[in-house]
Amino acid sequence: MRFRRSGPGYGFTEFVAQRSGALFRTAYALTGDVHVAEDLVQEALERACRRWRKVAVADSPEAYVRKVLVNLANDRWRRLSRLGERPGLSGVPETADPRDRFGQVDLRAELIEALLGLPMGMRSVVVLYYLHDLDARQVADVLEISSSAVRSQLARGLAKLRDSISGEAPHTPSAAFGGTK
Repeated sequence: MRFRRSGPGYGFTEFVAQRSGALFRTAYALTGDVHVAEDLVQEALERACRRWRKVAVADSPEAYVRKVLVNLANDRWRRLSRLGERPGLSGVPETADPRDRFGQVDLRAELIEALLGLPMGMRSVVVLYYLHDLDARQVADVLEISSSAVRSQLARGLAKLRDSISGEAPHTPSAAFGGTK
């Protein structure tokens, strides 16, 4: 579901109400930590709010905020890596927000843990491709890499996920995320 503009006066509040659930799922899939995901979403929305007039007239306000969110997650990962820390899975949500139509999707802890084992760039490609159902060109635009790099990282990432997930897990991440790919 994309952000639907309700007319010339649509605003930031409506955007947050419609898209914060999807942004949270992205942040959680990238970090594996509920509290960090909430912080990243809040910071991304804060940055978007400060520039909302410019963001709102863009082709896709959601794409802008998602790019900010992915960049924030990448920055956090780089910071922690320099400190020698490996972020892990914590704070797995018990129940989803009933107002979010995708909230019933079970973000399986095993899949999130496997995602956390991928390098951040590869993880970002897999999450954007499957969770947000973006094509390779769109993922390349968000991450500012080539489409061939996206396809390569996606193939390697899926191979690593298959190796690390038990036989009961879905065959592709999209099955767990509720995607169509």
